[in-house]
Amino acid sequence: MKALFADDAYLSTCEATVTGIREDGGIELDQTCFYATSGGQPGDTGFFERADGTRIRIEGTINGATKAEIIHLPAADQPAPDIGETVTLHIDWDRRYKLMRLHTACHLLSVVCPYPITGASIAEDDARVDFDMSETIDKAEVTEKLMALVEANHPVYIEWISEEEFEANPDIVKSKNVRPPRGLGRMRLVCIGDQATVDSQPCGGTHVSETAEVGQIHIGKIEKKGRENRRFRIRFGEMPA
Repeated sequence: MKALFADDAYLSTCEATVTGIREDGGIELDQTCFYATSGGQPGDTGFFERADGTRIRIEGTINGATKAEIIHLPAADQPAPDIGETVTLHIDWDRRYKLMRLHTACHLLSVVCPYPITGASIAEDDARVDFDMSETIDKAEVTEKLMALVEANHPVYIEWISEEEFEANPDIVKSKNVRPPRGLGRMRLVCIGDQATVDSQPCGGTHVSETAEVGQIHIGKIEKKGRENRRFRIRFGEMPA
């Protein structure tokens, strides 16, 4: 299974060959542009187009036993393709692009708030990031700093490093509880800024190519979740007056 999204987050369609059908109906392919649920980012939805023009609606994408296995979950009433059949994949681009914008926004928030991350989750219209911190911080101030990074239009790009390089610099991981998958021989970094001057951290998710694409965002709420845990909610649009 070749995960095409890992190198090109803007690939919204591709052709693939069906390699397997699981007992639960999950479809396996030789390659895919559909992102599988991981790291707080939901898996892609969309449809497969068959040679005769009919469609198989995909309502979710998940990993199998390992990250290398990507399973496409059809809706309950959809037909099953044949093993060996070639299908054209179409992701729900509007949904994916919102997730990409918010995922990049989460990385920018981790720059503004340089604390260990204890959790994160991304939805279509907002995202949350939990930090191990006890400080009180003003959401308007955080929003201002976030938008400064967005408007600076820093490049966002992917780099691959070896596991040995990661071992030599383990502090690039900001998550307190989750470690990057090991045993693959290499690790994917999402870098922001020329020569990663703004940020660089292991991440398998999809991102925009420059920070200006994030658009107008604001911190909608900062919640206290325990003595040393704060939950920040990122939302699209300007901060309400």
